[in-house]
Amino acid sequence: MTLTIYGCYRSRATRVVWLANELGLSFEHVPVVQAYRLADPQASDAPLHTRHPDFLAVNPNGHIPSIDDDGFKLHESLAINLYLARKHGGPLAPKDAQEEGLAVMWSLWAATECETHALNLQFHLAAYPPEKRKPELVEAALSALPGPFAVLDRTLAEGGGYVMGGRFTVADINVAEIIRYAKPATALFEAAPHVKAWLDACHSRPAFKVMWQAREAEPA
Repeated sequence: MTLTIYGCYRSRATRVVWLANELGLSFEHVPVVQAYRLADPQASDAPLHTRHPDFLAVNPNGHIPSIDDDGFKLHESLAINLYLARKHGGPLAPKDAQEEGLAVMWSLWAATECETHALNLQFHLAAYPPEKRKPELVEAALSALPGPFAVLDRTLAEGGGYVMGGRFTVADINVAEIIRYAKPATALFEAAPHVKAWLDACHSRPAFKVMWQAREAEPA
């Protein structure tokens, strides 16, 4: 059985690699960079990228990450993680239909309620140079996220520090990898201490550290 993960570490592929590390899965990593990051994606020496025909044969949508699990191709990072957790089982996987519903719910919740605003905080407070930053997007994010952060904070307080099931699961990985983007907005975390403690605990896990070390070693 061969699992191949397509994507670069500076992308949502981090979610899949982190989970694979947690599950102890062996996998082949095929670096695929976003085409928009390249000055000339058509250049003869361009690395494998999201608009390259070889990658489009894997994912015709032209997005990363994707996986090929012994011939089964799957896209969308949150769905990939839910699939891998279900397939390989163990404490990270939902234990029953109710937990499976919760894992899907929290994954979709993070994607719809938080991700766009969290990414805007990441880009426009930290990653982009000052001349490219848009303060109006930061303002909108800081206005929108306190509500979802309060919901997550209360859930963590009532759930023993975890998103569901009273233990660390795939749902924590999927949500944490979205909430991470908002870290430049420290005030959000100061107002949600359970979220801050939970994210710190997630990032202290050995499997996350291995993934993050590889990410830091990858060219920006």
